[in-house]
Amino acid sequence: MSQRILVVEDDQFLRELYEELLTDEGYEVEVAADGDEGLTKASTGGYQLVLLDIMLPKRDGLEILRQLKDNPPKEQNGPVVLLTNLGQDAIIKEGFDLGAVGYLIKSAMTPDQVLHEVGTFLNKPSH
Repeated sequence: MSQRILVVEDDQFLRELYEELLTDEGYEVEVAADGDEGLTKASTGGYQLVLLDIMLPKRDGLEILRQLKDNPPKEQNGPVVLLTNLGQDAIIKEGFDLGAVGYLIKSAMTPDQVLHEVGTFLNKPSH
């Protein structure tokens, strides 16, 4: 069975880029364009990886992490990796405190690096 990845990203270009990249690699990808949609999908659970943008319309990535922590999905999700831009260190730290396991700096990563990182996070043993 292919691994399911949820991409929560409001930037349409990036969302479609990640979706295409990951789909081409054989992953089953679902996308969400804002925080509410992201929370709804993440709450259903069963994703092996969640790529979560921090700055989102309606509700931000940290709020989604808080909600998932307070109301864990029936079927647990795999690791949550934050999608961020430079200069958000305090926010990233808070994301880690809320359960995120890593972050990708969007502006600094090539598509190949994104795929490599996704592979790394998917192959890490879960706690």
